[in-house]
This record gives sequence, C-alpha cells and structure tokens, in this order.
Amino acid sequence: MKNNWHSSEKFNRQAADFDNNPRRTSIAEAVASAITKTVPLKGSTKGLEFGCGTGLVTMQVAPRLRHLTAIDTSHRMLGVLEGKLLASGIKNIETLCLDLSSAEDRRRLKAPYDFIYSSMTLHHIDSTAPFLGLLFTMLSEGGMLAIADLDLEEGLFHDDPEEKVHPGFDRKKLTGMLEQTGFEGISFTTAHTVEKKNRAGIQASYPIFLLTAQKPSAISLSTSPSPLP
Repeated sequence: MKNNWHSSEKFNRQAADFDNNPRRTSIAEAVASAITKTVPLKGSTKGLEFGCGTGLVTMQVAPRLRHLTAIDTSHRMLGVLEGKLLASGIKNIETLCLDLSSAEDRRRLKAPYDFIYSSMTLHHIDSTAPFLGLLFTMLSEGGMLAIADLDLEEGLFHDDPEEKVHPGFDRKKLTGMLEQTGFEGISFTTAHTVEKKNRAGIQASYPIFLLTAQKPSAISLSTSPSPLP
C-alpha cells in the first residue's frame, strides 16, 4: 500500500484554529447525525475512527460506544482533542498518533473492531481499494464500516491546487471496490451538502455521502452457496 497523501505537517499548522471554521463544524454535525441514525450502535460496541482530527465527530459518536480508539497522523490535532476530553471528563476515548498505512503503526491497535468510521479522510488516502481491504481485515465478523466523504467533483473543492487528494468518489465505483473486498449491505445516503465558492471563484454545491457496509458474519459466511466443483 502506498503512503497516505495526508500531510501531518499541514494539519499540525491548522490544529489550533481548525474548529473555528463553521463549514467544518456543520459537516461534522451532519456526519455524526447521519452515523447515529444509520448505524445501529450499541453501548457494547468497540470502535475505531481514523483521521479523527480535533474530534468534531468523535465527541458526538463516542457516547454511543463502549470504547473508541481515535487515531490521526497529526499530533497537534490529537492534542486539541485530548484537551476536549480533559474538559469534558469523557473516559471511553483513547487517542493514538499513527498512520494506518504503516504495518508497524498498526501493531499498536487492538483489532478487530466492531465499528470503523471516518469523516472527510478517505480522499487523503492514495490507494483506495487496498485501504478498504485493510479496513475489512480490521473489522470483526458482522462489523460495520461507515465513511463520509465527497461525491466526485471537478477537482476544485480544495483551495490548495497543489494538495494531493482524490476529487471525491463515484458511488458506483466505490461500491464495486467494497463488493470486491467482501463487504455486503452497502448503501449510500447524502449526509450533507456544502455550499461554497470554489477556487475558481464559482459558487457551487458539493454533496457529502455517508456509505455504510458490513463485513459478513460467520453465519452468513457458513450459509453462502458452495462453489461448483
């Protein structure tokens, strides 16, 4: 798997003021609401959030889980989240600064997880299909995946033309990747729409989807039709 495009240095610089952007907070609220409405979270669920940033979604989802491991490659982003945890007294969130594309870093995690999710992170991952395969291996049987990200756009959403990101994702192509990986029950909903002036100076609408998918349980695997001889 190739390294992430994610620039920890860039996000380290942005961390202190990251939550002051109302567009980011609106996205986080909408994504967290879509997750809690769509995914049957239980108090016994062990979760993993990758690309948690300052915890804008983390803080809203964690109360529905038994334990949440929140990871990011930016230690300053995590520092902001840790300050929120101290102030709130929330005890069921563990933060770790690591990169999922690193096998050495992954050894620090306590997989498998019942629920893995992210918000606006997948477009920072270079090799999408292998990364989805990695997430599949990290889920418990019957575990749920939820990813919020941009629908495919013209490549003008991000203000920095030099930033290496995917210009969103085509839902059908992403579904194909997930199915090939082994996920089932794949569905999409539009969680939010960002209205902004893009870097070409044009006011445009950018939908953000929430995809949910499930790793087959042992029962469904055992009852699957046997291959023909």
